[in-house]
Amino acid sequence: MTEPLLRVRALVKNFAVRRGFLARHTDLLRAVDHVSFDLDAGETLGVVGESGCGKSTTGRCILRLIEPDAGEVWFEGKNVIALNQSALRALTRDMQIIFQDPYTSLNPRKTVGSIVGEALIIHRLVKSAKEYKDRVIELLELVGLRAEHNRRFPHEFSGGQRQRIGIARALSVQPKLIVCDEPVSALDMSIQAQVINLLQDLRRKFNLTYLFIAHDLSVIEHVSDRVAVMYLGRVVEIASARELYTNPLHPYTEALLSAVPVPDPKVKRARVLLQGEVPSPINPPPGCPFHPRCPIRQMPLCGVERPQLKQTANGHQVACHLRS
Repeated sequence: MTEPLLRVRALVKNFAVRRGFLARHTDLLRAVDHVSFDLDAGETLGVVGESGCGKSTTGRCILRLIEPDAGEVWFEGKNVIALNQSALRALTRDMQIIFQDPYTSLNPRKTVGSIVGEALIIHRLVKSAKEYKDRVIELLELVGLRAEHNRRFPHEFSGGQRQRIGIARALSVQPKLIVCDEPVSALDMSIQAQVINLLQDLRRKFNLTYLFIAHDLSVIEHVSDRVAVMYLGRVVEIASARELYTNPLHPYTEALLSAVPVPDPKVKRARVLLQGEVPSPINPPPGCPFHPRCPIRQMPLCGVERPQLKQTANGHQVACHLRS
């Protein structure tokens, strides 16, 4: 078997949270709690979960936009966490990100041509001004924009067009891995479909690998080869998209899928209603982090022992005492 393009092992990220009088007390918020997964070249791994579950923080820790506290990230056999700034800068040519908000991720003081072409200069990928201009225009046309757009500023574009600019910027250095950090969540529904189709076309054309982060299960199902479900900073289930959507094992995954609207009004799906609120990541519950809301929990086992991801049939992994 070939080596995965990306290997993540026991990734941890905590944030200090100050509270109390004059903010003298410090707590640790466990944003990413021992996350592990593999990602093969040319594959799309969807990461899904409720807001605040650690999806975006995981993606940014992999790229070291946020420095992780522990764990390992291996990209093409290189330990990303151990790289110095010079080596990491060179590696950014192979690892790029598309940000969630197209309104804040583009510099309003720069033209679109400067935004898209900046990395070409940083990584010395062009040798002349003409080659630079031609490459920028090529990238803009690749994502469905026009050549004359390179002289305009971000405020002159719609949200969907701005996200296309962000995609062109990520593609400029011909990366192997792109972290898509909820790239369509800030867009209208009709525009979402256009951007998703564009990302799919680009993936096939350039054999790209995506880590696709989203909270919309229908989007994840459409774009992903495999899906990782996160809850309270931990991965609770990983499986192929077809396997996960037809045979979910973790009770949390079942609850998420039961809330997805069904297009056919004749099809009735039993809704799984979870009790209570998501626990605070500052003070997570002992044992299984999902057990306070789990409809099938068995005490005291689920409240004492934390389940680990275990392999079942068809490459399915689940972290549940009762379903492994």
